[in-house]
Amino acid sequence: MALQPSPPRGWRAPDLAALAERHEFCEDLAQSLAESCRGLPGALGVTADDVLERCHRGLAGPDAGVSPAESVWVLRRLAELLGWRDPGDWLDPAAG
Repeated sequence: MALQPSPPRGWRAPDLAALAERHEFCEDLAQSLAESCRGLPGALGVTADDVLERCHRGLAGPDAGVSPAESVWVLRRLAELLGWRDPGDWLDPAAG
């Protein structure tokens, strides 16, 4: 909000409590996925990108509980937590 010193007409400030709650949910989801995904490349004989792509498909599903933008954030955070290449190279945020 500080980046927008004079908001445009009709602009409403986001509900900061709701925003913080969604961030915490997405962070917890990324942390949980990291625990589950850490050993998958070696155990399944797949690449880290393969694991991220599978997670992306799951996060894009209707039961994932995250928006398309949140799914991108979770996936990128997952890669960061695991020290894997940022999927931003191949991930299309519009695809969710």
